[in-house]
Amino acid sequence: MSSLLVENPGLLTTVQDLGRPGYGALGVSPSGAADAVALRLGNLLIGNEPGAAALEMTLVGGRYRFTEGAVIALAGADFGAKLDGQPIERWVPHAVRPGGALELGLTRTGARCYLCIAGGIQVEHFLGSASTHLLSGLGGFAGRGLREGNVLQFGAVEERIRRRRISPQVLETLKPRKSLRVTQGPQADWFSEATTRAFFESVFRVSEDSDRLGLRLEGASLAPESTREMISEGVSLGAVQVTPSGQPIILFVEQQTAGGYPKIANVIGADLHGIGQLRPRDEITFVRVSLEEARALWIAQEQLLNSGEGLFA
Repeated sequence: MSSLLVENPGLLTTVQDLGRPGYGALGVSPSGAADAVALRLGNLLIGNEPGAAALEMTLVGGRYRFTEGAVIALAGADFGAKLDGQPIERWVPHAVRPGGALELGLTRTGARCYLCIAGGIQVEHFLGSASTHLLSGLGGFAGRGLREGNVLQFGAVEERIRRRRISPQVLETLKPRKSLRVTQGPQADWFSEATTRAFFESVFRVSEDSDRLGLRLEGASLAPESTREMISEGVSLGAVQVTPSGQPIILFVEQQTAGGYPKIANVIGADLHGIGQLRPRDEITFVRVSLEEARALWIAQEQLLNSGEGLFA
């Protein structure tokens, strides 16, 4: 195995893979990469399994030194990365010399960048996943964000890695959206026609009080018409729940697994990765689609992500 030294962890850098779905009944949310599409593409570029563990950097990148060298790919937001002082591109493999240093600054686009390393980050799995669950302090590297001086191990490269890049057409198709498509929520009939119209016609701003648990939105008040209270029930990733004050919250990868607020809508699967690239003060809108449309969009996205050589230019 080879090692990675954390010289500067940035604002919040964690180990993430595709999460641990299936444990909601036990109160454990899936966690995993906030932008799973970027993680998958970055891993495929360097010959990893799509869900191999990588580093997820949020808003500020940090500085990392590769003791024995490595092959890496950066995916997701542009953090102005430099390798040994020279700017490098995203969406293409890079060879790092022994002792080489990767430095990333403030985000220029989006919220999260993924550092994928050939061989994958090696940490002990919790419930079958390497992903960090910050709220519970489980998984990843000691259940927390990385700190200066931490050393992580990554696996050996099994085969020669080709010099290629993700196709610009693929990146355009999978580009994170700020117009989020949603299906009707289970309590949609709790909201008046006027409130529902406001939900779809208004522009909402992502609050600074947002994280991997959920994104709080500022904008039109969406207080439900009914004053009744509901019994807590299971909630899904991407659910748009509305608090008694009328503030909508998009539940995200470290969400609570049950909740008692009415859900007016649910972000479709094909747009979930876009939530992971939303920054505080970003403005978003919602667009209604049918369940049939949502299913077709999800299938099309999965077919593209599994198209093999069709992903590369």
